[in-house]
Amino acid sequence: MKSKIFKNSILYFMAASVLFWGLNVQVFAGSKVAKEKKLVLEWLSQPQVVEKFGKISDTIWSYAELGMQEFKSSKLLADTLEEAGFTVERGAAGMPTCFVASYGSGKPVIGILGEYDALPMLSQKGRVPKQDPVVEGAPGHGCGHNTMCTAAAAAAFAVKEAIDKYNLEGTVKVFGSPAEETLISRPYMVRAGLFDEVDAVIDNHSSSTLGTGYGKGGNAMYSVIFTFKGRTSHGASPWSARSALDAVDIMNVATNFLREHLFYTYRMHYVIIEGGEAPNVVPDKASVWYFVRNSDERVEEMYEKVINCAKAGALATGTELAEVKILSAIHQRNANKGLAELLQQNIEIVGMPEWTEEENAYAKALQKELGKPEKGMPTKTGKLRGPSPVFVGGGSSDVGEVTRVVPTTTVVFPGRVPGGISHHWSAVASNYGSTAWKGLNAGAKVMAATVIDLFKNPKELKKIKEEFDAYEKEHPYKSFLPEDAKPPLDLNKELMEKYLPLMKKYYLENK
Repeated sequence: MKSKIFKNSILYFMAASVLFWGLNVQVFAGSKVAKEKKLVLEWLSQPQVVEKFGKISDTIWSYAELGMQEFKSSKLLADTLEEAGFTVERGAAGMPTCFVASYGSGKPVIGILGEYDALPMLSQKGRVPKQDPVVEGAPGHGCGHNTMCTAAAAAAFAVKEAIDKYNLEGTVKVFGSPAEETLISRPYMVRAGLFDEVDAVIDNHSSSTLGTGYGKGGNAMYSVIFTFKGRTSHGASPWSARSALDAVDIMNVATNFLREHLFYTYRMHYVIIEGGEAPNVVPDKASVWYFVRNSDERVEEMYEKVINCAKAGALATGTELAEVKILSAIHQRNANKGLAELLQQNIEIVGMPEWTEEENAYAKALQKELGKPEKGMPTKTGKLRGPSPVFVGGGSSDVGEVTRVVPTTTVVFPGRVPGGISHHWSAVASNYGSTAWKGLNAGAKVMAATVIDLFKNPKELKKIKEEFDAYEKEHPYKSFLPEDAKPPLDLNKELMEKYLPLMKKYYLENK
């Protein structure tokens, strides 16, 4: 598929050639690397392959589609996989931008996760070491999902090459997952049974290093909208009204007082998404959106306390708590140690990409702009990380839900400038171009090599599954998602309708 952004094929060939010599290919020739693994590593090192997936990543970066509205991004990936011979199920788990692409036959079945949603208000030009939006207020890829979904596809392509050449028994699946930033798709994918026959799953995430880890991390979370209904009137005679906005305000005051009495691992955030139209009209409807986070063991109890705060708001104002709409509910991440150890072995084989003087110069310019040490791009891979000895809470990812139903571990790959800030314009700027290409390629190599290991080494896979089964025996899985919950398909629709034409206009004018 031709990129609408780039047309100069000569420049692409030159860039890809430079990338090829920076991909650390010399280690693949070692006698200890099995021929199937050597094939996937060398296939991914080809300049035309680096170019192909680099262009896909940059194109998805330019789309910058928000969660549940990733129509062009998911189509590009699904079409690319389908054209290569993958069987693609589109609209999986009731979500139009969710897909599962499969290749191969029989067991084992190894999944690779990919996500492709952007973040609001982070528009930024690529490879520009200062804040400079493409369109003011528009979305941008501040978490590198454009590189992550592309790395997943590239890894699966490489595995396909090995299956075809060596008649390998096994199936590789790419799980195209929308709306990770709002933690929506994976619990619905789990509920739909998409992982039921999968033996292991490899997740990936953009970073400024190449590494992996295992154990429990991050927080479980409820994403929920509380809607209050009251009675309207003119602001000049408010005594006959019942303000739904007052109910939201009182709920928020109550939850903020609640913070003092919550365990230190909690996180709680909210935004009022509907609060009336004019100051002189008492609002009869108001809504507030909460993220309620804590450990698996504490999150349900904490959520019930927030529910009570909502009830208090309604009681105090004489309004009705009309709806409690759970958009998503997910578990903590629990990464599998055996799978992490296997990934780490392949991290050490692949090694860190070699960066050009220009790439290091750009990194230092961005680091200077951010007030960070001007060290350039990373040179060493990370060591295997175990769980923190003390759990203190943190962020959340709906990958956590997958870790509770099938052995799963994440590889992080470089590309982001060290010192760049996640969910920030600086991350958007460095998730584009040559460093992003090299980083996602390194991640794809680690994932593809690990899939080959799992295909060829049933004892290793058995150990991984036994570890998973032992944990689940002690901590039986149950979904936090209510049976009647449905994915919010219209989420971010208005925002994308507002910004998509402006972004398209910019790229048409700046070909």
